Amino acid sequence: MGSVRIGVDTGGTFTDVVLVDEETGEIVTTKTPSTPANPADGFMAGVHKVLELHTGSGDLGDVSAIVHGTTVATNQLLEDRPDGTAHLGFVTTEGFEFILEIARQSVPDGYGNSYFWVKPPRIVPVHRVQTVGGRLDHLGREIRPFDEAGAVQAARWFADNGVTAIGVCFLHSYANPDHERRMREVIEREHPDAVVSLSSDVLREYREYERSVTTLVDAAVKPIMRRYIGNLSDRLGRPFSVMKSNGGVLSASEVVHQPITTVLSGPAAGALGAALIAGTAGHPGVITLDGGGTSTDVAVVVDGEPSLTTEGNIGRYPCKIPMIDIVTVGAGGGSIAWISREGTLKVGPKSAGADPGPLCYGRGGTEVTVTDAHVFLGRVPPHLLGGEIPLDVSAARAGIEALAGKLGLSPERCATGILEISAFNQSNAIRQITVKRGLDVRDFPMVAFGGSGPLLACRLIDILGLRAAIVPPNPGNVSAFGLLTVDVKNDYVRTHVSRDPSQETLRAVFAELEGQAAAALDREGFASHVYARSADLRYYGQAYEVRVPAPDGPLDDDWRAAVVDRFHEAHQRLYGYGYRDDPRHAVEWVNLRVSGIGPITRPTIARLPYQPDEPSPVATRDVFYERWGRTVIYRRGDLRAGAVVTGPAVIEEYGSTLPVHPGFTATMDDYGNLVVVSDR
Repeated sequence: MGSVRIGVDTGGTFTDVVLVDEETGEIVTTKTPSTPANPADGFMAGVHKVLELHTGSGDLGDVSAIVHGTTVATNQLLEDRPDGTAHLGFVTTEGFEFILEIARQSVPDGYGNSYFWVKPPRIVPVHRVQTVGGRLDHLGREIRPFDEAGAVQAARWFADNGVTAIGVCFLHSYANPDHERRMREVIEREHPDAVVSLSSDVLREYREYERSVTTLVDAAVKPIMRRYIGNLSDRLGRPFSVMKSNGGVLSASEVVHQPITTVLSGPAAGALGAALIAGTAGHPGVITLDGGGTSTDVAVVVDGEPSLTTEGNIGRYPCKIPMIDIVTVGAGGGSIAWISREGTLKVGPKSAGADPGPLCYGRGGTEVTVTDAHVFLGRVPPHLLGGEIPLDVSAARAGIEALAGKLGLSPERCATGILEISAFNQSNAIRQITVKRGLDVRDFPMVAFGGSGPLLACRLIDILGLRAAIVPPNPGNVSAFGLLTVDVKNDYVRTHVSRDPSQETLRAVFAELEGQAAAALDREGFASHVYARSADLRYYGQAYEVRVPAPDGPLDDDWRAAVVDRFHEAHQRLYGYGYRDDPRHAVEWVNLRVSGIGPITRPTIARLPYQPDEPSPVATRDVFYERWGRTVIYRRGDLRAGAVVTGPAVIEEYGSTLPVHPGFTATMDDYGNLVVVSDR
């Protein structure tokens, strides 16, 4: 068995690759341009490139594991292409064909917006919804038998109308999956070319609308995910794993059966990688900011772990799978600057992506981007990836000047305005993940990574009053590094609504969930299993619940009391009030959860030697901060622990750049992180 592990994160602009040699501890990083037409091409190019850098050969023989972070599964949904779900159909209980139409009757931005808001198309239009007779109650008891003849008719209708992906969600199937499984048997017999997702497999939890949409998203992405994983498996000729949204990984052969679990694959890896890097350096609580070419992903790490949620969304579709709590905003290096109808400057969310990319890429791009503004102002060098990708500075200048002329601004004010808008877009995402969740943003340093993440670090410190910004080594590859830090993890849930669950019921449900987790870990080849319990509770009469971790040990009265106590504490922290000592407000249990974890060995982050001498710049360049000035340029690889860079300056490295504004200093810590603070 080889000693080399490789993480590959496919982004909108670049595919990031990190190699860890577990025998020597060596870490090798590189990047290669993404290939949107076929992401597997960029994946394979990155794997061979990093192996050649490590051993001089692209041979996979020494590789023990490959972990992949991808957004292939959900791109068609996020892009809202009209044909993205044209192959999708829905089967539900007779009389409930309008579940998707009714939804939650909620209007974005409140009901004051209801006059102007246009309801978006449903993931499956009503003419592609079929219903089948049969009914279960909330305990899973059969009220009316399953209508086999109606099921056959529905399956044949899908076959006749070219529907090749089908989601099945019957009422109360979370309590008893029998009717859904019988529906799958009928579809497999009558329409064998279709792929099927059952809500009792995807999300065994109550609330029909969210369960239906989550199941349909899973069904929608199954065909493309199976093709992509199959293509990669054939080209690699070996097994590999895929990052999941919940902070774990799963073998590719398993993930094709539950592709929805990969929706935040890359961003989740970034948050976990940043958490490990920050924790090693003595920062257990941080804000993580992952700036890419298309978007910026923000998360919060508390006590060394990113926050989790089951209330996430994929574009406009609610998905209740467990995922790291991430807020995404369309503010990346490729975000396009444009003029609104009112004549004001806007930035994003539309992106130039990797192809054609920004003007300075010289690949046919025609619109000014955030990267072009950085290049024009001299804050980014006239090349990327250490000179592998030259940039066309004159094209960026011409684009900025043309846009500035339309706005009646100087080119410098126009470019600075683009960056300022992008910084405020990112700061709003940080406020959503902190202030809206009852956290004070000033209590956390920010870990800025991704190719474009460090570029606006100084401005975000000013705007938000942050304590500091931490820029890890090789910031453009933190997500790929994060892929090598995560355990195998599977989540299982069961709805059981009760104000007084019996010990027998709790033992039975948790035993079943842990049994499912054990079977999955056995298939993954893990001899050592770890189980993490949690539960969703609420005060009786509330509509939504709070998830809290549950202790190990016997499921007795003390265990129940400990879970309830944790719920009171969490409710008080989240909402500012609780009813711990008020007997009028009973606590209601809703969902019981188990995560099955197969632990891995994490890479070790080495300390740097101390550098007592003042670092020496390698060049100077004209850079615009508050005015144009000749500015010193440092090469990050020349800096050691204790090195201090005082702004104005620019620190360059292979995959990213850190502009140090006037009034700021960047200090290298013992683990190679640049810690940026304001001197003001």
